[in-house]
Order: sequence, then structure tokens, then C-alpha cells
Amino acid sequence: MDVHRALASAETEVLVLASVINGVGVSSETGSGRNSGLGSDIADPGLAEGGLARIAWAERAMPVLGLLREECASKQPFAGRSIAACLHITAETAILAGVLTAGGGRVHLAASNPLSTQDDIAAALASQPGVFVNAKTGVDRETYYADLHRALDGAPDLVVDDGGDLVNTLHADRPELLPAVVGGCESTSTGVARLRQMAAAGTLAFPVVAADVSVTRRMFDNGYGTSQSVIDGLLRATNILLAGKTVVVAGYGSSGSAIADRAAGFGAQVIVTEIDPVRALDAIMRGHRVLPMAEAAPVGDVFITATGSRDVITGEHLAAMRDGAVLANAGHFDVEIDVRALGDLAVRVNRGIRPYADEYVLAGGRRLILLADGRVVNLIAAEGNPAAVMDLSFAAQALALMWLISGEAGLPAGVHPMPAAIDTEVARLKLAAHGTRIDELTAAQREYLASWRQGS
Repeated sequence: MDVHRALASAETEVLVLASVINGVGVSSETGSGRNSGLGSDIADPGLAEGGLARIAWAERAMPVLGLLREECASKQPFAGRSIAACLHITAETAILAGVLTAGGGRVHLAASNPLSTQDDIAAALASQPGVFVNAKTGVDRETYYADLHRALDGAPDLVVDDGGDLVNTLHADRPELLPAVVGGCESTSTGVARLRQMAAAGTLAFPVVAADVSVTRRMFDNGYGTSQSVIDGLLRATNILLAGKTVVVAGYGSSGSAIADRAAGFGAQVIVTEIDPVRALDAIMRGHRVLPMAEAAPVGDVFITATGSRDVITGEHLAAMRDGAVLANAGHFDVEIDVRALGDLAVRVNRGIRPYADEYVLAGGRRLILLADGRVVNLIAAEGNPAAVMDLSFAAQALALMWLISGEAGLPAGVHPMPAAIDTEVARLKLAAHGTRIDELTAAQREYLASWRQGS
């Protein structure tokens, strides 16, 4: 890829990084209404100035995307291309949008969750040339899907999805647009699972890179980012002391295992529920208890779901929980906790006892506390993953889009892993941003590793 060759010199990287950190990046011109009439529908254009300030703050921690922005501005890999994106509307997403538009693309953006949209960021994005935003916080289901359709009205060449709703809507309702789509990226395990089902059924019409299964994504986004931001959301919404509490973590994948470790680090006793024997064994070997949810329900103080599946906590489990138990979901969709069953069990619901915390009073006076309506607690009760983490995740997606649009990929329709070269490049650039150098193989070492003739 040209971007790899252009950024090969570490000395050049340091110089470019300095310019990025010193202010090269998102424009400070608000220009409210610049895209009005061209596809933007936001809550309040007057919020743009505050949103731009938050974007500038996030940019300080996202030097890899800063480097890619410089490269895209020079090479114009997305010139004349339309990019439909369904993502959480956050400051970090704004930096990604800036990279794509710097590369000549038009970005048509909708929200991947109605409660995670930050209206000031939406206003800031809509004020920038080449970005069209259809997102407001708290919209209903009908408006949510209408916004997806408006993003697709841009007739995309590329799609960027977070959960699979955009790709699903494209195939189900807008099939006339499919022939023009070169490919796309999906950033969640839930979305990748849905896409694989589509591919297995022979309905997925273009190649999609599974960004969720990349090494850097699993390590940084899930391991470091999600675990920190989920605990952050839990504490902001409740202000509880985790030390001494029993925290039940449902799912011990890359996110759940890190959440469990973070909770233990706060002094909590952790119980893990799992369906995978290998993951359950891993949890035991790391010092956690493993129980079925039916046995964990009566003893837990805090429950965090991180499975990507549905009905993980059911009405039966809710009925067995102790007074004051807190329920939070770290997964993408609001189906892991059976919120409808919770409503059926309740004789009264006290809304907003704290921001993003509702109290469900059950018969007999027991109270269960549901956070963020059972949706992604880290993006609703907190601000999502730190910018330094999203720098890597979005950089990998930007490079994957550049790879797809360049024609180098030549991929058939289906779900494809993130190329190892992109993971390596992202990690290399991040190390350069930190001023960290690593060893390189010598010629003798390369020869030794490539030969089967040299033994003991």
C-alpha cells in the first residue's frame, strides 16, 4: 500500500506527529448549516462549537489517525467516493470521518445506537464539508431506521457498520444500491456474527472486513478500552463501591475477561458465567468462580453482560436476585438482559433515580437497578472507549477501506479477516507515536527462522 511506503521513516513520523499535535486536523470553522438541505438532520446546529472543542481534545490522543489524515490528504484514496457509516456519534468517530473526507470521500453518517449519540458532536460533524449526519439522541426505532436509509441515500461505494444494521438494511430494503458497493468494515462481534449468517445463506453481496477479529482490536478496543469504559459507566451511574461486592460477568471473551479483571482490581469478588468450556477453564485459572447464571443470580450484587447473545439474564434469573442488584449490559444490542420481563415483574418503576439508572420495584419490595435501559452502558452512562484506544481501532478500519478501494484486495463477497499487515502497521505507527523503538531481526536470525536444517 502507498500509505505504508509513505510512512516508512520513523523520523518523518515524528515530524508529522508534531504537526498533528500542534493543531493540524479538524477545522475550527463551525459554518453551521453548511450541509443543511444536503442530508443532515441533527438536534441543534448551535451545539457545533462545543462539539468541535471536544473533537480537538480527542484528536490529541489519536496521532495514528492524524498520520493517516495527512497521507489521505496527499493521496486522495477516496476521491469521488461515497461512504455510508453507521457508528456511535462520538468525538473519536469524528476523527475517523475527518480522515475519510481528507481523502476526498463524502461521509453519510447515521447512529448505531440512539442513546449513544452526542448531539454536540453530531452538530460539529454536520458543520464540516463532506459530512452529512442523520442522528439525534434518544430517537425511536422508526426514526433510527429512517436515519439509516438517509445514510444509504448517498449511494455508497463503501460501508462502515457497527452492529450490522446498516448492511442488513442495505440488503433487505435497498438492493438496487448493492452493485455499486465495493466493500465494507464491521467493528463488532455481534455484527460479524450476523454477516457470517448472511454469507452462509448466500445473501451477502460484497466483501466485508471483520475489524472486530483483528489482533489490535481485540487487544486494545475490547481488552483495554471496553473494560475501562464499562466500569466507568457503572460507577458514574451508581457511585457504588465495588470493593467487597460480588460482580457477575456474563461472557468471558475478550471484553468479558478484561471487565472481570478490572472489577477484581477494584476489590470485587468475580463470578463468571460461560457456555464455552475453554473460556470457563481460563476464568477459573485466573482466580474467578464459574457458575451457571441460575446459581449466580441469587448471590450477585452487580451483573454485567458481555456475550453478544440474547436472553442471558431472563425473568427467572431476575426473580431470584437480591435487593439492590445492579444490571448493566456491555453488549451492542439491548437483548442480553430481558428488559421486558423485568418490566413485567415490577409493580413500580422509579425512572431516573440517578442519571441512566432506573429502579424496578418488585412484589415484596425488592429493587433491581437497570442501567442505560439495558443498552451499551459504556457509551450511554459514560463516554465510550478512550480516544487513545479508538485511535487504533479506527486507524485499522481506515486502512482496510483504503485497501478495499485500491483494488488490491480482490476479495469475493463474504466476511474476511483483517489483514495481518494492517494490524502490524497500526501497531508500528502507535509505537512511533509513543517514541518507542523495538528490535529487528538480524540477517542471521532471519536465516535461522527460515531454515529447517539448523537444529540443536
